[in-house]
Amino acid sequence: MKTVSTILFLILIAAAGLSQEYEHPCAQSKTQRFQSLMKINQVNYPGDSKIDVTYYKLDLKLTHTPNYLIGNVVVNAKIDTVSASSVYLDLATNLVVDSVLLFGSSRPFIHSANKLTITLDRVYSEGENISLAVYYQGVPQAVSGFGVSFRFDTHNGQPSIWTLSEPYGAKEWWPCKDTPADKADSADIWITVSTSLIPVSNGKLMDVIVNGDGTHTYKWKVGYPIAQYLISLAIAGYTEYITYYHYSPTDSMPITNYIYPESFTQVKPQVDKTSLMLSIFEEQFGPYPFLDEKYGHAQFGWGGGMEHQTISSMGSWSDGIIAHELAHQWYGDLITCKDWQNIWLNEGFATYSEALYIEAVQGTAAYNNAINNRMNSAKNAVGSIYIQDITDVWQIFNYTRTYVKASLVLHMLRGLVGDETFFNILRTYSYHPSVAYGVAVTEDFQAIAENVSGLDLGYFFQQWIYGEGYPRYSIVWNKYNAGSNLWNLAVNINQQTNSNPAYFTMPVQIKVSRAIGDTTVIVFNNAQNQAFEIAIEGEPASISFDPNNYILKTVLSIVTGVEGDVSLNSYSLEQNYPNPFNPSTKISWQSPVGSWQTLKVYDVLGNEIATLVDEYKPAGSYEVEFNASGLSSGIYFYKLTTGIYTDSKKMLLIR
Repeated sequence: MKTVSTILFLILIAAAGLSQEYEHPCAQSKTQRFQSLMKINQVNYPGDSKIDVTYYKLDLKLTHTPNYLIGNVVVNAKIDTVSASSVYLDLATNLVVDSVLLFGSSRPFIHSANKLTITLDRVYSEGENISLAVYYQGVPQAVSGFGVSFRFDTHNGQPSIWTLSEPYGAKEWWPCKDTPADKADSADIWITVSTSLIPVSNGKLMDVIVNGDGTHTYKWKVGYPIAQYLISLAIAGYTEYITYYHYSPTDSMPITNYIYPESFTQVKPQVDKTSLMLSIFEEQFGPYPFLDEKYGHAQFGWGGGMEHQTISSMGSWSDGIIAHELAHQWYGDLITCKDWQNIWLNEGFATYSEALYIEAVQGTAAYNNAINNRMNSAKNAVGSIYIQDITDVWQIFNYTRTYVKASLVLHMLRGLVGDETFFNILRTYSYHPSVAYGVAVTEDFQAIAENVSGLDLGYFFQQWIYGEGYPRYSIVWNKYNAGSNLWNLAVNINQQTNSNPAYFTMPVQIKVSRAIGDTTVIVFNNAQNQAFEIAIEGEPASISFDPNNYILKTVLSIVTGVEGDVSLNSYSLEQNYPNPFNPSTKISWQSPVGSWQTLKVYDVLGNEIATLVDEYKPAGSYEVEFNASGLSSGIYFYKLTTGIYTDSKKMLLIR
């Protein structure tokens, strides 16, 4: 789904990814790691865990004036526990339940607290099937989620009825198991309305029955697995506009658009772009998942869009939102997040797909500009991409975190593994038997990414999905002539302390500019303060850190010390004075080049006692005082660490 606030934001990702010049050890074989990460998480949601829904049939009659719904919903399910004598469906309490049938026979029920509990006719064992029919009526009230789960609405003075059930609104208009973790294998949606209105829903239109009483019934059939929140209604006096997506020289699929008549002239050029988007995404993600049915759009009264399976509900028609909802057909509908904590698998992927469309039609420069804008936005994200509080819909669908920052996870993954591997990951993920037409959590995607790339990506997903913030780098570099035209490039990378993780582990590109031409090296930065020494042919003139903007980051500074032929032995760490001492002593040292420097004191067991210096210092001579008040007599050590120099000395405290 694309919320109203996301419409103006687009993203791209360009350039080839990091070459695998660094080593990334993996403790397990790919097969072992793949199997260990393919896990099933416990999901605590509305929805009876005792049943596994296999089929829904919604038979609904709706009137606009007066606003009213009369429904008969069939729910087929298997018992998914050792035994069950009762089950429940989620259904808003304000709707009146007239009767409940089990295999055609009436059963007692209790309807309270948005649950419809049904007493079965006997104890059912695991694997046995049940078929329930719920007859109910009333005026749906949208109170959860975005407050638009069901709307009796108007457009241009004319009636319209529409739904948007994500995340918790399906139960507000029909009885279901209200969790994305349990997809039905198939569904039928029959809608009876006035003949002046066209009722649109998921899947393929099988029949239209004219009832002879001023109403007609549209019978829609869904032949693919579908989550409850993706079942939708969109009803209005639409203009129907059909084009076709030719996915092979001899085969095509209808792109069926239902547009308000007053909007048709404006909307038509936009929906005509859908076929191109389908061809782009098919190349990147694999075949469109619902080729046997349709794709299309149904205009509705909300300002954003919603990826209802095979028929996105649309309140806006920018390129970005059309691409976003289309991409959801793969990431959200073909593969659905198993729980709302992992909603990034829907929204981050769809938001990133906007980028892929722009990259395909506008090129790399537009992409790079959009990525930069998006990184600026993502820095405002608070908390982890993995949602901690799913009781608050605006936490689930927080734009800067769930959409923008989550999309940059894919941008960074693409930079890490390279283009070819990245798109192999996406195509493999789309149709992997463990998730295709089913549900997924982060670990499922991670396992597939690792299996395809051959890399251990645990650190990557742990910090970017479950962690918070982003790295803030300070870089100090120097060059040393090693004879002839050979140079040593010394680079020190320091990260400000983050909350969780304390620092970020990432492969980093460093572009080195030289008179003989630029070169790019990759270092694997896996410490908060880390020094690298790199042999370079040709004198370095300057460096660029992460030149392709692969990492969500802030570079606080890039500075260099004294240039030229500086020998390493011009560093010095002096003996403290006085020594022995009580209780204070002074420690001095010299640094011929600017660098990030730390000076720490340790006891004889190696325990850190004090940090006297931890900051960038330019070239020069320095002195600090160490006060040992509170320490016992004995031998202590002090240690100086710079980007390329380390030394330590011992000192004696005598009380």
